[in-house]
Amino acid sequence: MSAFEIFITSLGMAAVTLLCRAFFLLPKDDLPMPRWLVEGLRYAPIAALAAVVAPELAITQGHLIDTWRDPRIFGGLAGLVFYMWRSSLFGTIVCGTGVMLLLRFGLGW
Repeated sequence: MSAFEIFITSLGMAAVTLLCRAFFLLPKDDLPMPRWLVEGLRYAPIAALAAVVAPELAITQGHLIDTWRDPRIFGGLAGLVFYMWRSSLFGTIVCGTGVMLLLRFGLGW
């Protein structure tokens, strides 16, 4: 591709992205949605987060983890226990990451 084609392609992608994201911001009034959809959208962020985190905890290089000596397993469990104890998202991330890093760099797992 030439530099001009790359430039035009980039502008087109920016325009499509802007239109898709601004679609909900353009109307002055709220968009009419059924109540069930509004209730379902409450769970969209946590579902997206779970869809990103779960494969990272269970899969390595395209295969399921086949050993118990993987620090991600214990980091995930520590984060789960911390969240059940304190219900703090930030604390959960710090606790899980801390356990994982301790096992990875401290014990060499």
